[in-house]
Amino acid sequence: MNFNSLLVVLFTFVFWNGTFSQGFWDKERSTYREITISAFENSVIETEELPIGTTEIVFRITLLDKNQTLANSLVSVLKAVPDPTGISQGSAGAVWILSSISGEDKCKYSIFSTKEDAASFLKTKSNDQACFIQNTPVSKDARRLTVGNSACLNNDKNRLWFVFENTNWIMNQKIILEVVPWVDKKVSRGWNTDAKKVILANCKTSLLAQKMTNSDDFCLCILDKISAKYRYDEFNHLLPIEKNKNYKDFGAVCYDKKNINEANREQALRYMEKNDFAKAIPLFNEIVESGKGNVLDFNKLGYSYLITKQYDKALKTLLIVEELDDSELLIKLNLAHTYLLKGDYSQAKKIYKKYQNQNVAVNVSWSDKIKIDFETFRKYKLPTDDFDKVLHLIDN
Repeated sequence: MNFNSLLVVLFTFVFWNGTFSQGFWDKERSTYREITISAFENSVIETEELPIGTTEIVFRITLLDKNQTLANSLVSVLKAVPDPTGISQGSAGAVWILSSISGEDKCKYSIFSTKEDAASFLKTKSNDQACFIQNTPVSKDARRLTVGNSACLNNDKNRLWFVFENTNWIMNQKIILEVVPWVDKKVSRGWNTDAKKVILANCKTSLLAQKMTNSDDFCLCILDKISAKYRYDEFNHLLPIEKNKNYKDFGAVCYDKKNINEANREQALRYMEKNDFAKAIPLFNEIVESGKGNVLDFNKLGYSYLITKQYDKALKTLLIVEELDDSELLIKLNLAHTYLLKGDYSQAKKIYKKYQNQNVAVNVSWSDKIKIDFETFRKYKLPTDDFDKVLHLIDN
């Protein structure tokens, strides 16, 4: 064997085996039916149940004369084709898997995806509800139907109904129907779109997800973990307490503290913009308790405590953050406000006076920020007894 031939063999082996690993022809749940139809009569054949994960089927119809038998079964033919795409491109593929013999009789047939539609056809002879129609009489036929190109497989039904019409006015017909499903291993786990939506919807209602401004990545992570561990039918049969444990355990794995803190921070700031400080406090608390809170998180928490008249908590929080950054004047100012509102004017006075010639921001002076804050405090009906004394102090 020369080098080029060896390459061809290796490539073919890798390709076929790689493709084959994606799925398999399910011969155990294939359909083989042999029927005899009386002259000018109709007959219905129901297939075996198509397994979960069926993404395509190959079927073969063969009409035989008396005493004829099939040269080989459809299953045996398909054993040589590990990849369904190897069968099919058009009529050449269909002819390739046809029986080597057939009778001279011909029939027409239609395929229905529900038993009711097939029964209706027998009464009305209308095949409007058929998902596949062969109106030209044939003595043999073979087709490949896929989820992408046939309505026969684009529904939740797991069986098909073939209706045959004997076009012979005098003689009976012997018909053999063979149907073999191709099962996609990934799809066979049962995680279709509806199943995934159930998991995502349940995840969205969890406490962790509700804390996030965008919980999509978190819930998708949980979905990936659950679908990797269980088939859908396996997960669906778990007890509620077992399902909840899976959500909790995988939630802990998918939980990203950094992302949670960022989400909490964004949500808390939105609450502050709406002057809803009571809702902002627990979010800032969760950030600082995680050990990842920054100076501004502590300061905004202290300010929120102040606005909601929780002065002792405000003082404790601001003293902690003052040690983290002794240069941030917004912290100093909130400390002064806290001492003032707690009734400790002398302590507040020292701070107000010390920084009166500085700016708290590039274009905002210490004095102007005090005046802005006092207007806010009046709005929230905080004690105003010493406000005028402070304003007089900083103006002189």
